[in-house]
Amino acid sequence: MANAAGVMRTGSTGTSRRNGRKGLGLAGALACALALGGCIGFDGTHHRGYVIDVKAQEQVRVGASAEQVLVVMGTPSTTSTVGGDAWYYISQKTERAAAFMQPKVTDQRVFAVYFDRSKRVQRVANYGIEDGRLIDFVTRTTPTAGPEASFLRNMFTGLLRFD
Repeated sequence: MANAAGVMRTGSTGTSRRNGRKGLGLAGALACALALGGCIGFDGTHHRGYVIDVKAQEQVRVGASAEQVLVVMGTPSTTSTVGGDAWYYISQKTERAAAFMQPKVTDQRVFAVYFDRSKRVQRVANYGIEDGRLIDFVTRTTPTAGPEASFLRNMFTGLLRFD
């Protein structure tokens, strides 16, 4: 329809459709902003344990006393209980892509200081994740030597014996 000036007017249905689409887009943008708002300030890298300082690590030399190591490195994460005297400084770095995902160990370090009987540094070692072995703590089973016998095999073996 044209008015007196010859300008075409649109009906109210066209305007409401545009407003409806605009409102839907605005609601979608708001929902996205709220969902991503939980990720603000998320840092996917975490350091656990003793953070090894390279300069302090270089100061620990063969022949140094345990007191000197304690002053330079601080208190160890753990010490050995069997087979000699050693101090271990343990650190671990984990990363995850999003706050809700499981963290993955990306680096693990054990700085070991071994002492002789007179409490002098005998040797120093720096172990990484590549030096470790995987140990399955979950199954709680002890492997046995020999083939594993099944229930049916034992039952038929027992039936065939005529003692």
